[in-house]
Amino acid sequence: MHTGSCLCGAVKFQVDGELKPPDACHCTQCRKVSGHYWASTEVPRSALKVAGEFNVAWFRSSEEVQRGFCSTCGATLFWDPIEKDRISVSMGAFDAPTRTHLATHIFVADKGDYYEIKDGLPQNPQ
Repeated sequence: MHTGSCLCGAVKFQVDGELKPPDACHCTQCRKVSGHYWASTEVPRSALKVAGEFNVAWFRSSEEVQRGFCSTCGATLFWDPIEKDRISVSMGAFDAPTRTHLATHIFVADKGDYYEIKDGLPQNPQ
């Protein structure tokens, strides 16, 4: 089991089971919503339990996806592919230890021009 929360604690969550290795998304949407690239892990929707769910505000960023934020502190928490059986949770919102490590970088063709990726992990253009 893994726990986490937003910055102010209005939203708390628990994920049952181990976490999959996260990816770092460098797409324009993730960079704009997080202020940098966004690292998340995908979990079965049934494994995620949220306390303070009424404090989660949702932004529909495309026809297929909505993004969940704490309506109080603004912390980015969820990337939700609508009508799928999984949801992505922000790695930065988890309490330590997560017992996982970043696995790959995605959408690197869209990455910011102010940083380099030099960690040796796989980089996918899209």
